[in-house]
Amino acid sequence: MPLSRVLSAIVAIALALGMIVLGGWYFTLGFGIIIYLGQLEYFQLVRAKGIAPAAKTTLVVSQALLIISTVYPTTLADAVLPVAGTFICFYLLFQPKLATIADISASILGLFYGGYLPSYWVRLRSLGNAAVSNLPLGGYFPTSLESLRDLPIGLTTTLLAFGCIWAADIGAYVFGKLFGKTRLSDISPKKTVEGAVFGVAGSVGVAIVGAWYLGWTGWPLSGMALGLLIGIASLLGDLTESMMKRDAGVKDSGQLIPGHGGILDRADSYVFTAPLVYYFVTLLLPLLPN
Repeated sequence: MPLSRVLSAIVAIALALGMIVLGGWYFTLGFGIIIYLGQLEYFQLVRAKGIAPAAKTTLVVSQALLIISTVYPTTLADAVLPVAGTFICFYLLFQPKLATIADISASILGLFYGGYLPSYWVRLRSLGNAAVSNLPLGGYFPTSLESLRDLPIGLTTTLLAFGCIWAADIGAYVFGKLFGKTRLSDISPKKTVEGAVFGVAGSVGVAIVGAWYLGWTGWPLSGMALGLLIGIASLLGDLTESMMKRDAGVKDSGQLIPGHGGILDRADSYVFTAPLVYYFVTLLLPLLPN
């Protein structure tokens, strides 16, 4: 593995852990920057296909969605998507150049893929944070070496979810390089079935250990279910971004991160996992038997 790739990964993990631990508006600000940069790369891919999306409007409403998800995560956040989508359509209708179906579709996908789905990380991290906030701007920092079980559920679950994604990425990369022989999909020729299997297995392993340590209800089953969800969703997110790059005719979505490419090249595994983890914790986990 190239040294630039390793160093970039270390810096990214350190920044991610800092954002996750602090939570509150610190997490929202960090995620807002990631979403903004990721959407810029997405619209570059779209323009490479000759499509003219409502990029500025989508960027603005996506940031508004993050703010609303921080202040009203369980009430108004879901209302933003249809309202913002309608506003984007109206905006395109009154442009000097006649908009196409592709322009509208690419704009709505940019909002859904680049803004709405990632906003669930903000909602997830906010769970239980208000009651223990001890920093300005709704932030939180552990004041002692307390057990992970005593930390807010939003913090522990976000850490566990990120750990599962990292295990899936590392497992797929390492074992795919060492043992991969069977191509997984023509969308991404370098990905192998063996790498995908080990990646999902790594996610499941981390999730089971995390569920046991956190004392989750029915921890073997709940950990396995969460690990499978995250492992498969992160793989599908990776393939989805590869499909968009292949269609646009580019190798990487950008060159921002040395050794990795663009923001989308690193964040693709996180897009589809966010709502799955959020609803798993808030809806499914309470229903599992002891």
